[in-house]
Amino acid sequence: MNILGHLSWGAIYFASEWIIRLVMLIVVPFRRSPEAAKGWLLFVFFLPWPALLLYHVIGRPNYPRWRRERFAKLPAAFAQVTARIGALSACQEPELPGNLQQAATLIQNLGRFPTMDGNDIALLSSYDGSVARLVADIDGATNHVHLLYYIFADDRTGWSVIDALARAVERGVTCRVLIDALGSRAWAPRVVAALAERGVAVHLVLPVGLLRRKSARADLRNHRKIAVIDGRIGYVGSQNIVDADFKPGIVNQELVVRVTGPVVQELQGVFVADWFMETQQVLESHELFPELPRTGNAVAQVLPSGPDYPEASVGRLIEALVHGARRRVVITTPYFIPSEALLNALSTATLRGVEVHLVLSKPVDQILVSLAQRSYYSQLLAAGVRIHLYRDKLLHAKHLSVDRRVSLIGSSNVDMRSFVLNSEVSLIVFDRDVNAELRAEQERYFATSEELSLETWRARPMTSKVIENIARLVSPLL
Repeated sequence: MNILGHLSWGAIYFASEWIIRLVMLIVVPFRRSPEAAKGWLLFVFFLPWPALLLYHVIGRPNYPRWRRERFAKLPAAFAQVTARIGALSACQEPELPGNLQQAATLIQNLGRFPTMDGNDIALLSSYDGSVARLVADIDGATNHVHLLYYIFADDRTGWSVIDALARAVERGVTCRVLIDALGSRAWAPRVVAALAERGVAVHLVLPVGLLRRKSARADLRNHRKIAVIDGRIGYVGSQNIVDADFKPGIVNQELVVRVTGPVVQELQGVFVADWFMETQQVLESHELFPELPRTGNAVAQVLPSGPDYPEASVGRLIEALVHGARRRVVITTPYFIPSEALLNALSTATLRGVEVHLVLSKPVDQILVSLAQRSYYSQLLAAGVRIHLYRDKLLHAKHLSVDRRVSLIGSSNVDMRSFVLNSEVSLIVFDRDVNAELRAEQERYFATSEELSLETWRARPMTSKVIENIARLVSPLL
């Protein structure tokens, strides 16, 4: 009887695994990319029950219902802000050659904001220098300071910003801070306490936890890095508020944009929308959105992306810009897990005679992601893409330049996480001078990089190839 019972339970378990496989074969492909569907189905085939449990937790790139309902209220809550930004005289279409006009139209349709003329764009590549500049601007604030960061630590860099915010509060400046709960988990309790004690309004973004009534999925994060001072100065880019060497044995190299001019109102719009999502408080006073004079000649636009904006995919934008390129494309990213569409765009660009460069980091901080991205190198090199591995530091900067006309700088990596799961922000700049400055920065990367050759890369050990290609199988899930 015991043997029969044992056989019955074994048969039940065997049948349950096949039921899971068959059901997931129907469920998984709905509203997922082919790459992600293949990754999940492979996982389900080999480990049905673990795959089912993980899929229940992170299988859909959707926020909880409470957050989706709150986001649905956003257009009405910020109707006046949206109308004010859209009515600015600085709204102006960029002057672009025909091959890039469709990409510009795509940006306009993807984003919630128009292109703005009259901006001054400064690229900050010095890690400590960008922190010092931010602290100086906070010290000059007279009305408000808004910060939104994925990582906010209580190390030397973090305390320099905390102290600046405390000085601002003492002057009567309103300071608001949003910090991603998971990205800053190692420091969040101490940072939140320190800021609150100094009179700063601070909230954790997308808190996680089994007992939280309104917890969020651990893999859906707010990865943006934004600072807005007095509604007149903005910062956006790849750098968090943390020491450059916060990971043992690794030093980060970043790129940050300091911007003044009308487009700052769009960065402000992203912040106040995220503030509403966490607090349901509407921020729309005149002091937050002041009349901004021209400070330069650059035309620029802010593009927020993420699960809240499923149609505004930064991945789709990068693909369009690569397709529109005629001379040169340079993509800089620390994490490179491309979609099939982007791989095809890069390969097609080289066949059209476009010079395509991919700048990645030789030092790595995420082993599985590194293994997966290495599996794409042979295909890219064979297609004519030039791959540069930055040697000295973890190149954490995230930007793209197309021909001499379009630059994209922000928080988004070139991977499926940034394209689908994370909330990101990008600044698109249509300006020859800014593009030339970004190209100069990219040339400095080239000079400090090791360029891969197809022959050398193909000669690496077979064990490396096998491990990398196994990692590639799960790359759509990374």
